[in-house]
Amino acid sequence: MNILVLNVGSSSLKFQLMDTDAERMKENTDRRLARGQIERIGGEAVWSFRAGDAAPVKGSAPLKDHRAAVEYLLAWIVADDSDVEIHSLAEIGAAGHRVVHGGEHFVHSVAIDDAVMRGIEETIELAPLHNPANLKGVQAVKAVLGPAVPQVAVFDTAFHHTLPERAFLYAIPYSLYRRHRVRRYGFHGTSHRYVAYRWRQITGTPREAQKIITLHLGNGCSACAIRGGESIDTSMGFTPLEGLVMGTRSGDLDPALLDYIAEKEGLNLAGVETLLNKQSGLLGISGLTNDMRELLAEAEEHDDRRAWLAIEIFCYRVRKYIGSYLAAMGGADAICFAGGIGENAPAVRAMICEEMEWAGIKLDPAANHACNGVEARISAEGAKPEVWVIPTDEELLIARDTFRVINGLETRY
Repeated sequence: MNILVLNVGSSSLKFQLMDTDAERMKENTDRRLARGQIERIGGEAVWSFRAGDAAPVKGSAPLKDHRAAVEYLLAWIVADDSDVEIHSLAEIGAAGHRVVHGGEHFVHSVAIDDAVMRGIEETIELAPLHNPANLKGVQAVKAVLGPAVPQVAVFDTAFHHTLPERAFLYAIPYSLYRRHRVRRYGFHGTSHRYVAYRWRQITGTPREAQKIITLHLGNGCSACAIRGGESIDTSMGFTPLEGLVMGTRSGDLDPALLDYIAEKEGLNLAGVETLLNKQSGLLGISGLTNDMRELLAEAEEHDDRRAWLAIEIFCYRVRKYIGSYLAAMGGADAICFAGGIGENAPAVRAMICEEMEWAGIKLDPAANHACNGVEARISAEGAKPEVWVIPTDEELLIARDTFRVINGLETRY
């Protein structure tokens, strides 16, 4: 089955066209037929599309809204010169959507109907920048492909519904949870779930015996403690701001700072929130960039003190979370790196794992250095816990969930 996977932002759209079914999932022969993205929707949008493993093609077009963007990318997919292996929209059997927030109601991927749309709308106040855009993607596909094409929502928060109360509750008046559902929700769930599934597959470990720590490190970063295939703790909280240092997000800080910064800088609460979400993290510490690649180059070439400081704080925070999750689970069998930084920055992985030999964590320097964007074990021979790099594939999991949901199959991996 050909499944359109969409990740829709307020003015952007990322897509993949996946060919998957029960047999392909069993044999791991799912095929990526096309992928790409459109940015600056609402004006002169810029796009980059590619068929299979071909070189990307790029261009621009006036696209006034998400429906126009979906129409444009689908027209490219079925065009004779796109080299995509389908030639009619009728060959697209379903659509799967990344939905950022499912609240406490959506604990699994679900087929989208009017009731689900209302449920997603009810969580908008928990993810005001994301869920409205996700809904626009659903509505655009329905308008373009028609209501008969099934659509499925795959929630970032769903994987973390297994967190126990001791992990998801904050030490604030319990009434705030009862009245307003103030709690830890966690994010990047689809990525953590894929990495956990893939590690079991690689190592032949039964689900019930799994005990690992997954690290999704990119512009957004989160850690997850996984036992028995289920999330038992994670670093992001009520919003994606909590936890690790990220590209532009601060991660953990003293909440009393909000009032202090507001008073000293003459900001309202919204201004402080913008500062913490968009002007902090690697960018805020370095004063240079939120791109880890650029920071590493600046640190190595010019020995820039603040670039080094940003990298050091980033790695130190990850190391602290590894230690806390080792304590929470009574040890772990593996530490798994994923995400753009986790998959492609050997120097960062090495710095994170420094001084962790007390816990059994020891890298093979040659294996770590050689691993860029590929699946590999990078720990020293015999070291426990093992350290792995497992490139995440959220789109594959969304496509598989979509197939499973519309065919009445279990989505638990």
